[in-house]
Amino acid sequence: MRADVSMEATRSKQTVQLGQEGHQATDRRYAPCPDSGETGGASKDQKVTALVQKCNQGEGKSFQTSTPPEGKVCRSFVSLPALNPERLKTARALVDKAVRMHKVFSVQGPYPVIRAALRARGWVEQRMHRPNHHVHQSHSDEGRASSNDAGDSDDDNVNKEQDPDGLYDLMSRLVRNEMVYFFWTNRRDAINPNSLQKEQITNHFAKAGSFTTKSGLCVNLRNLRWFDSADPDTFFPRCYRLAAQDEKHAFIEDYRRTACTSFLKFIVERERGVQGERTSHNIRTMRKRSKLRSRPVDLSQMINSALKVCQEFLESLEHRDIDKNLETPQTLTEEEWALFLNSYYLVVHGGAEIENSDHFVTCCNAMLQRLVEVSPQLDIDGIHNIWIIKPGAKSRGRGIKCAKRLDQILRLVDGDPTLIKESKWVVQKYLECPLLVHGTKFDVRQWFLVTDWNPLTVWFYKKCYLRFSTQPYSLDTLDSSVHLCNNSIQKHLRPSQQRHRGIPANNMWSDDQFRTFLSSHGQEAQWQLVVVPGMKKAVIHALQATQDLMESRKNTFELYGADFMLGYDLCPWLIELNASPTMAPSTSVTARLCTAVQEDTLRVVMDRRADRTANTGDFQLIYRQAAVDVPQYVGVHLLVEGTKIRCPCQLPLMRTSSRSAPKHHSTVKEKEPAAEKVKPLPKMLLKSAETQLKNISSGVLSPPLPPEPPVPIPIETFPLRLPMTITSIHLPASAQSHSVFFWKRRPEVSKVCSEKVHPCNIEKDQGHFLSLEIIPKQPREAATSTLSA
Repeated sequence: MRADVSMEATRSKQTVQLGQEGHQATDRRYAPCPDSGETGGASKDQKVTALVQKCNQGEGKSFQTSTPPEGKVCRSFVSLPALNPERLKTARALVDKAVRMHKVFSVQGPYPVIRAALRARGWVEQRMHRPNHHVHQSHSDEGRASSNDAGDSDDDNVNKEQDPDGLYDLMSRLVRNEMVYFFWTNRRDAINPNSLQKEQITNHFAKAGSFTTKSGLCVNLRNLRWFDSADPDTFFPRCYRLAAQDEKHAFIEDYRRTACTSFLKFIVERERGVQGERTSHNIRTMRKRSKLRSRPVDLSQMINSALKVCQEFLESLEHRDIDKNLETPQTLTEEEWALFLNSYYLVVHGGAEIENSDHFVTCCNAMLQRLVEVSPQLDIDGIHNIWIIKPGAKSRGRGIKCAKRLDQILRLVDGDPTLIKESKWVVQKYLECPLLVHGTKFDVRQWFLVTDWNPLTVWFYKKCYLRFSTQPYSLDTLDSSVHLCNNSIQKHLRPSQQRHRGIPANNMWSDDQFRTFLSSHGQEAQWQLVVVPGMKKAVIHALQATQDLMESRKNTFELYGADFMLGYDLCPWLIELNASPTMAPSTSVTARLCTAVQEDTLRVVMDRRADRTANTGDFQLIYRQAAVDVPQYVGVHLLVEGTKIRCPCQLPLMRTSSRSAPKHHSTVKEKEPAAEKVKPLPKMLLKSAETQLKNISSGVLSPPLPPEPPVPIPIETFPLRLPMTITSIHLPASAQSHSVFFWKRRPEVSKVCSEKVHPCNIEKDQGHFLSLEIIPKQPREAATSTLSA
């Protein structure tokens, strides 16, 4: 029995082979032989010993090592203890079944929910090993996992909790050389999709940066009109890339125009008093500011300038500005703009005193009513003209700042030449009038799943959660603790004592808690009528605008996280889309919801693959477009199809006989010997032609000559020599109308037509003579023939 066990251990040693190169960094805890000359690492026998010890924990078995003879090279000889035959047999049976059914998976990062769900379905993991000191730290949102999402040490800790007896670890080593059929990674560049086979499944699409980066979403949503009739300004705050000069100029114009509309709104709100909580907050903010001692502000001039700018904007929308020439002066010069903005800063930002403006309210309100019909974002703009600046290369709220002065924004962007060169800076209009919960700002994290790009197939998750800031909302400060709701930022801050007690200490709510809040304010129905449909439309439109930029691959899926803010009217506004959203259980809310969304993702991409009626959890199919046929690639064997070009016309035959005369056709050749000459015409015809030409050149058309007695004229045919061109046909005034053909030889046609051209006939009235004048060919000119009837 002891011999059988030893033989089984020897076979397991050959099967396991723990001396892989990728494990050298993780197995340095074994000391090398002092006389062997090795500087690090462990021998294969020592690694096998470690595995055996792990597999026999609790069995009280010890190791026996043999001592090398003197003068011999030190080698490690291990008397292997017996492996548990039942455990090894079970592992091999499970592995054989998984390999046979193509159920080998690999997970990168601490995703215990994914591992547990796949193992419950009979899958076996092939672990991805990397040296700890070469681990690349990444972040979970936008393809970058959070700091605790990377590293083999984290994977090892997770596996120790899920695999106390080492069975899964043993199975993982048994499938080390098998093909992986399912990849789940936290970084898009961890797997090259071009190297995957058709049946392999992965959780990342290539080129998702077209909508998961701030600059990509900013640019591509402008093309939405080519894919759908929706207007991106109705769900996405207007956005510009300041590194592009044309967009930088567009942003400056937008900022100036927004300053004008904000000033008009300031006048209306100031004179009409408190109108709701949103206006009340603005009025209280203005009253809190100290009154500045500054130069007087010309209120009437400011309002006139603002009205002129708004009027010009309305005319441009109606395309009434296309008749203006380049010399037309601008509405405001640069000096006038500088004066207007400085006065605007003093009045709106600084709280400077202004004269009574009651008589201006009517015209300001009338202009705002015209603007609200064409500007969907007028209500969310507020009066402070605040913009949020985002470095597109960063995530988790890092580097994001808010500013409300034009010079500050441009100076902030110009200070980083690297981001300017890479076109990473993005400036977006800040929502100054968001919906507040107990006076605190929040945003919504919503998941959605894309399982195919052709046809585009989108799944929307029914559950979401809210993230609150730690400070009450206020426009007096632009600090990140007030205006950014990212959990990676707020979790390091202490909640303010002035914040409402109804906001939890972990700064998160589930969607059920938010619906309860809406119900207490009589707006529970708005969640299903306004919020959810608006988020679905925004997600679908963002994907439509970037569909042609994505690389569609079957057996690929990806889970995304969308961030929304709600306006005071509960309309959702898309802020950004994130790839690889974090699944870390940071709070009790995320611990429950992130677990559920991972399990439901596998239900959609795996269970539904085998059974179309399978349960998909809280995922709801919201969009599936018709498939677009992709032409099959045929390689370099190209084929051009066409038809033969026919001769466009025929050369007419000259006849001098009457209608009763028989028709004779002669063949016209393209090339004839130069020695041949054209046969002369009868003298009667030449004399008649000369007379007609003299009358035409003098401008007087004489009546036709009286008919002469019929004289028999012999029928003559002659070929026309090329090159020649019939340029015109002159008819006398008394001639009867009849059909006339114009023919002009083109050199390029002769390449296609046959050598012989069949002539076409010209019908003429009986009794009229046909004269022909032949002009010899001149140098570099085509011979010309003139026909007159």
